[in-house]
Amino acid sequence: MKSLFQLSKTTVIFHWLIAIAMICSVIFGLYLEGLPDEPDKVPLISIHKSVGMLILFAASLRILWRMLEGFFPPLSASPVWQERAAKALHIFLLAATIFMPVSGIMMSLGSGYSVGIFGLELITAGDKNEILAETGEIIHGLGKTLLIIAVLIHVAATIKHSLINKDSTFKRMLGFKVD
Repeated sequence: MKSLFQLSKTTVIFHWLIAIAMICSVIFGLYLEGLPDEPDKVPLISIHKSVGMLILFAASLRILWRMLEGFFPPLSASPVWQERAAKALHIFLLAATIFMPVSGIMMSLGSGYSVGIFGLELITAGDKNEILAETGEIIHGLGKTLLIIAVLIHVAATIKHSLINKDSTFKRMLGFKVD
């Protein structure tokens, strides 16, 4: 019998797959920002965009799954403000898995580039649209910074649960049965 507090394998896989992909994508994006604008950079940007599209697809499925499963109860008592902050952080992290790729799409399309996955064109390039490109760039840039902060808070909260609350939150995130 599955424990009320055990996450499904699907939930655990979605969590870790998307978390690792998002973190790697942000790190790779930061690396790309530091490179000079040269023709050699274009294939690297294409890889970043392709990974973003795959994240968008997986994140969309994850959000649908989360809507079916709902949010899980905390394993230890916390003040109401912490519970609300945790829920807000989780919602932001879920939203970021959508708005980061979408803002990247906005940047590409607004700059007159097509959007695809590893050479398979999904959205054909059109005319440049400065407003779309600039809006996407603002969301992507601000989103990157907020996402880094949110991930650090999420990791810190997990450590707090382990060391201070002494509960099994991290074990649950790994898919183990906890009571």
